[in-house]
This record gives sequence, structure tokens and C-alpha cells, in this order.
Amino acid sequence: MNKILDRETLKEKLDALKKQGKKIAFTNGCFDILHVGHVRYLKEAKKTADILVLALNSDSSVRQIKGEKRPLVPQAERAEIIAALEFIDFVTIFDEQTPLELIKLLKPDVLIKGGDWPEDKVVGREEIKKWGGQLTLIPEIIGKSTTNIIDKIRKNYS
Repeated sequence: MNKILDRETLKEKLDALKKQGKKIAFTNGCFDILHVGHVRYLKEAKKTADILVLALNSDSSVRQIKGEKRPLVPQAERAEIIAALEFIDFVTIFDEQTPLELIKLLKPDVLIKGGDWPEDKVVGREEIKKWGGQLTLIPEIIGKSTTNIIDKIRKNYS
């Protein structure tokens, strides 16, 4: 089964799964270099619902957020790596700077972000509550980040 879907196909699949009574969770991010912090976060995210959707920032979206030198790994490869994780059910790529339009389209039951995000800064928090969903913040894995990995590589190999 292909887990990497465009947003329209994903919407159709999720609507069918909701009709079967499945609970849908949604998270998003750049996931430029997959590391243990990502894996632990996503494992916890999966515990919140039957289906876990990961919306991946496109290359152009990552550049807008992180700067011109990022991403290090192209979006197709990042999507393939994320989709290979057993606890990820679907991956979709979005070009916008935030996933708000995608959240409004998919209407997940649970919106998940890392605890490094203050609740009032989580995109989609108001919308998810409008349709009876919930926001879940998963505690940050301190010291585990792509930026830390890049810094370590620079320090050790420059």
C-alpha cells in the first residue's frame, strides 16, 4: 500500500476510515534529518488515534521556515523515510508555510504538536476545537533536533 498520498486522495481515504469509526490524528513538520527525537514523538503521536497522518513540509516550505540551506534531504526522500515507519499510516506533502488549509480540509480528530510549541501558537488549534477535536502536545525530547545534528557535524567535520 502506498502511504504517500496527495491531499485529495488522502481526504477520500480518511473520510472512508472515519465512516468505519476510526479516530484520525494529524501532525506535521519538516523532518529533515530523521532522528530519535522524531521517532519517539511519532510513536507517542500514534497512541492518540487509530490512524496517524503526517503532513510533511515541501522543500519550498522548509526553505521559507528554515532558510535557503535547508532542507538537506529532498521532500520525496523525506516522505519515503517517514512512510517506512510502521506507526505512520499516511504522509502528504504541503507547500504552504503552515498546514492550516490541510487541517481544515482533513478535519482530524486529534491535532498533535511537540511540547516545544506553546498551545496558543499551534496552527489549527481553534479549528480543531470547532469540530469537537482535541489538541495534544507531546513533551519535547530535549537535545534531540536536526539543528543539533547539523551543529555537531559542523563542529566535528569543518
